[in-house]
Amino acid sequence: MAVTALDLITRAYYLSQIVSRELQTVSGSQIADGLYLLNALLDFKSTDTRLIPYYNRTTFDAVAGQEVYFRPGLIMVDTLTFNIGDVRYSMSEFTRAQYFAISRVDNIQSLPFCYRVERVMGGANIYLYFVPASNYVMNLSAKYALTEVTLFEDISLVYDKYYIEYLRHELANMICSDYGDTLPDATMATLEQYRKKLLAVSPPDLSIQGENYFDKGFGMDWQVANLTTGYWPF
Repeated sequence: MAVTALDLITRAYYLSQIVSRELQTVSGSQIADGLYLLNALLDFKSTDTRLIPYYNRTTFDAVAGQEVYFRPGLIMVDTLTFNIGDVRYSMSEFTRAQYFAISRVDNIQSLPFCYRVERVMGGANIYLYFVPASNYVMNLSAKYALTEVTLFEDISLVYDKYYIEYLRHELANMICSDYGDTLPDATMATLEQYRKKLLAVSPPDLSIQGENYFDKGFGMDWQVANLTTGYWPF
């Protein structure tokens, strides 16, 4: 069954008890305010990626000699790899200090071995080092900001029913706040339960992989391959 943004807004007003079900109808100005609050809610969700349960697998083309790539709507990267033909190559995510503050030779064109994601207006920039020596297909496993909706848009085509129900409770809470009121205790308790459950839907991969060049021989990455003579130590 289709669920439009109008349906969600109307039901959120009833849930908030700002508008009495069966006795009142949601006015035009309330619907306009509700649409504003709903889109503000969807946009604000990009600040807490834990409450966005959807991961997407997308690709983009890395260009020879280009270090920075803007991805609209991107808010969090879980994994990033690239392909040369049928062969997939892994990369390591660097912290801001590791990527921007360590000593290195800039503009080396080779196979990239690390990346850094920086949030910017409307999405995120992905930095690659080494700078790609050729055009590569980049593979992203990531979360994107939920898009804003129009009044008659069928949001059930984009969001699961459980997430729509969660949005209804969050929107009801925002409506109450907008009116200087509070959400009924029972409804707030349900909202808190929904928030906790969403954290477990698609948790991030927190496994840790470490490299130690001195423990058992040494590890090989593209930095070693390109900046050494092929022997260890240099």
